[in-house]
Amino acid sequence: MTKTQAKPGVGMKVAIQGEPGSFSSEAAAKLLPDAQIVPCSVSGDVFQALSCGDVDAAVIPIENSLAGSVLEHFDLLLTHAVTVVDETLLRIRHNLIANPEASIDSIERVYSHPVALAQCRRFLADHPTMKPLAFYDTAGSVKQLMEQRDLHAAAIASETAARHYGATILAAGIEDNPENYTRFFLVRRSAGAKSDPLPNKISIAFSLEHRPGTLASALKALAELGTNLTKIESRPVHGKPWEYVFYVDCQIRSSDEGTAALAVLKPHCSMIKELGRYREAGSAGTAG
Repeated sequence: MTKTQAKPGVGMKVAIQGEPGSFSSEAAAKLLPDAQIVPCSVSGDVFQALSCGDVDAAVIPIENSLAGSVLEHFDLLLTHAVTVVDETLLRIRHNLIANPEASIDSIERVYSHPVALAQCRRFLADHPTMKPLAFYDTAGSVKQLMEQRDLHAAAIASETAARHYGATILAAGIEDNPENYTRFFLVRRSAGAKSDPLPNKISIAFSLEHRPGTLASALKALAELGTNLTKIESRPVHGKPWEYVFYVDCQIRSSDEGTAALAVLKPHCSMIKELGRYREAGSAGTAG
């Protein structure tokens, strides 16, 4: 990087759902190291802030290797004029965190996001005196216990959250399965968004005509193009019982192949929207 090149994220505001120290804030710092993190309470607020121009970008979790897809975020990507421009993977390591004066024997309540609690069932089962309680955010649960100075409460969150709020890790790596990763999207407003000039992945949302075999025909068209389908997810259409929107991720060899994938799908679809073309996490040149 030359002196004339700006560092990634300098001067940018990036919205996340959750508090500083959350896994989303870690992912945002990984994608845009010098950006200003703007915490939001709920995901709808993240997309609203981005759509209104209050922030320049957003970082959202889209899929966890154990818990599956974050379905709400598929719906929000479809209904807002936004574009996925990058993705990254984050290893999720959970820790039991408390006030520095607390001990593991004194803990009676454990707060965290419901997904984090579910991913630490074995640890909680081994400590039956600890009652798990759902909270809106992992890092937010650490923030709360530090503000209340509750020596009988703990949180499940990241090491970053413990450092950020001056808390202590009582037990590290308490997740049931170490193969725990979350995929995050970097999202920009569609107007003026610059996609990667050498994308190798495309995300598409589409709904189908009510004809027998339309899904099979659509997927066959992608297969004949040689496009590798890596993910498919269906979501109900609000207000239209038994109708669905399908979300697919495809590996592509060029941007032109992404355009061709949209073209071969179009004859089968009543609606089609490109969600973004970007570099797959872990590919050369990406932050993932």
